[in-house]
Amino acid sequence: MLTTLKTAYTDTRAADLAWALGREPLPALAVLDLELSGAKLQLRLLGASHQVLLDEERGTCSETVACMPGSSTPLPLGVAKRLGEWYYEFAARVETLSRGSFAGRAQELLALVADHPHGLAGTFPGSPHAFTAMLAQRGDGQVWWRTWHAYPQEGQLVVTRTRVGVRVPAPAGL
Repeated sequence: MLTTLKTAYTDTRAADLAWALGREPLPALAVLDLELSGAKLQLRLLGASHQVLLDEERGTCSETVACMPGSSTPLPLGVAKRLGEWYYEFAARVETLSRGSFAGRAQELLALVADHPHGLAGTFPGSPHAFTAMLAQRGDGQVWWRTWHAYPQEGQLVVTRTRVGVRVPAPAGL
């Protein structure tokens, strides 16, 4: 699903993003509710930021990546935590692209997410390449989601990947 967000572009730099687990739902500009093999997942666009709410038989999880005033947890490169019966894994990276490469990558990602049944993307008025996009899936007892936060004025794309679910044991002998 692709939507135009009815708000000013507020996050100004990739470096302003912070990460948090366990936050209450924040006001959203666009929401996509999904049912993925018994897991209820809500993808939420918060301006140039995102929040994912997961509710499954083993428990709940809330992930927020946003500009959060007063937050002391910057966007980490990686996190691995045990959440009750689940394992939570998060990874983030910042891609810096040339203007032409950025425009092409933005178009590719928006096309991918807009036509996907488990995708949500929001573009901002005033810049065709300012967007936040999210894509979710489920398999092997786990839920995955990926997000992209675009900062065309800097040529930066913040890419995150999250996996929540039961830990798959390594094969014997490894």
